[in-house]
Amino acid sequence: MPSSRLPGAFALILFSSTSAFAQGVANAELPELSVQGTTPGSLTVPSVAAQRAAVNATVGSVAFVDAKDFQNRYANTLRDVLKDTPGVFVQQRYGQEMRLSVRGSGISRGFHLRGLELLQDGIPVNSADGSGDFYQIDPLALRSVEVYKGGNALTFGATTLGGAINFVTPTAQTAFAPNILRVDGGSFGTIREHFQFSRISGPADFLISGTLTNSDGFRDHETQRTQNFNANVGYRLAPGVETRFYVGIYLTDQKLPGTLRLWDALDNPTMANPSAISGNQSRKVETERVANRTSFALDVGKLDIDTWAIHKSLYHPIFEVIDQDGWTYGISPHWTGTFDIGGYRNDTILGLRAFAGQNSALQFRNVAGQRGAQTLNALQSSSNYEAYGENRFWFLPDVALMTGAKAFSSNRTYSDKGGFGPNPAVKFDNRTYQGINPKLGLIWQPLPDIQVFADITRSRDVPDFTDLTQTIGTTTQFVPLQAQRAWTYEAGTRGRLDRLAWDVTLYRSEVRDELINFSVDPGRNIPAATFNSPRTIHQGVEAAVSLDIIRDLTGVGDRISASQIWTHNDLRFVGDPVFGDNQIAGIPRDVLRSVVTYTHPSGFHLSPSVDWVPQGAFSDHANTLQVPGYTLINVQTGIDFSNGVSLFLDARNLADTRYVSDVAVVNNAVTMGGNPTAFYPGVGRSFFGGVRASF
Repeated sequence: MPSSRLPGAFALILFSSTSAFAQGVANAELPELSVQGTTPGSLTVPSVAAQRAAVNATVGSVAFVDAKDFQNRYANTLRDVLKDTPGVFVQQRYGQEMRLSVRGSGISRGFHLRGLELLQDGIPVNSADGSGDFYQIDPLALRSVEVYKGGNALTFGATTLGGAINFVTPTAQTAFAPNILRVDGGSFGTIREHFQFSRISGPADFLISGTLTNSDGFRDHETQRTQNFNANVGYRLAPGVETRFYVGIYLTDQKLPGTLRLWDALDNPTMANPSAISGNQSRKVETERVANRTSFALDVGKLDIDTWAIHKSLYHPIFEVIDQDGWTYGISPHWTGTFDIGGYRNDTILGLRAFAGQNSALQFRNVAGQRGAQTLNALQSSSNYEAYGENRFWFLPDVALMTGAKAFSSNRTYSDKGGFGPNPAVKFDNRTYQGINPKLGLIWQPLPDIQVFADITRSRDVPDFTDLTQTIGTTTQFVPLQAQRAWTYEAGTRGRLDRLAWDVTLYRSEVRDELINFSVDPGRNIPAATFNSPRTIHQGVEAAVSLDIIRDLTGVGDRISASQIWTHNDLRFVGDPVFGDNQIAGIPRDVLRSVVTYTHPSGFHLSPSVDWVPQGAFSDHANTLQVPGYTLINVQTGIDFSNGVSLFLDARNLADTRYVSDVAVVNNAVTMGGNPTAFYPGVGRSFFGGVRASF
């Protein structure tokens, strides 16, 4: 879709740009349970303080990120938004393509997303079959981020192993300022422009924002061009009744550099895979989104009714040209309320979701990035029906019992019209997955800013069409996989005492029929094969601690704080017929991040940080090849002036460390010559800076 499809009036205003490095655990992810916001919000989108309170009322491991903590920093990808959130593993592959995993969700999938539900303003970003990517989420268009790990995402009806992440965009009621202009840029020919404009007029309010990004990328054949447009309009129809419409257009043109052999990834990281160049591999996505939320303030509680329709067109030359066009649409009523039962406080959430989609899936021979002879003509149809509820009964003033459950029925139907050489036969297959996922937990809140919790949840991950339609030899076939299911046990605490803040959770997931992937031929980017592993274990530690070390260093209200984020992953097979008790490949066991931040009342801030992975991930499930560990040194600094202007500088990987950022998992590296083409090199030394004006 050309840029002219963005309304001309908006294109003339696109002069601004990035913000964004999260300012450390103390100001971002750790709970501030009693914080009051400065913006009131509205019925459809509450204030940021109310959003935070709703997240922290969850009985289980959650996190809340206020965009104020990265608005005046350089935030280009979801890694920049979420890297200080314990338990969230997010690593850049190239451009906007990430590995995003919570508790090992989609651990061995080497592309896009599975096992984790992404939402924007409470409305699913994932396709109806559960698959997803990241290109729609613009870090500059966010006001907050809500992270619900595992079964704690029941508040949205999500019960996958990874949970859900809700990206909340601003309204005129919650925006930082009525007008925002920004521009930033830096290494690899990167330049980005952003604008945001909002107004309130009586019962109506509106906000529009847009971001243009152009970058040549760190590697060869990694050029990226994105255009993101978001808008919402709210109207108070009557006292206690408000409706809000959302519109979005998201255009991505990303060249793909492909994976490399390990020695090339470490010795020559800027090179592209030769097949990525000869096939002119790329990913061109055009997405249009229309959604509505209508909210009713009732005598008891509030009712939100969400509806949405999302159109997505994909042109994706890789091993073949994948040419897809589809719609996702749905409706979801959601009621929350607090009332007394026998003099005891009771909080209840009830919801329904019905959403479906159809996707025309065509494939062609890849002739230097153009369509050659057609090889596949298929239709993928998905439907999902869900009912869920959660109840918190405060049987003591500071102790609540939480119970909840979700019932679901999900259908996946595949129709191959045949008629082409590799797929001559007409094929029709379908599978329906049904179940009930219960949840039980306790929360103790001895002080307003301290919580202790424990819970048990059941999750189910329904296969998406990448899992179900596999290329075996040269023929595309429907493989009727089982749904992945797990029991997860977790216990943790979050809170703040004077200078100390913390968020610590221990969890263990006992998984059955885990959907495990391995890349058949990562050198040609052939889609992964998927199978059900009978038993696996996911367990680990999600921890963040922050301490104000020195206050009033110069006697004027400045401070030095230190933050430590640690995610420990112990993800392994259990008695697997092929892999025994090996570690599941794809994610390193330990990921640590240390940040020291100095802030001054004048607006000056300085944050050196260290990212440390002691041992890299295994690249294969046979555990024969492991990526080296690495250490990255970074510095972020800037100043926020009282007139609304901010300047910032972000220096990354100052030692120019050579490292592998992610792996396209294979079955056994030895059988592929000991060094498969399966590695994404990490970005080298880079510098970014920018200016932001709010008025």
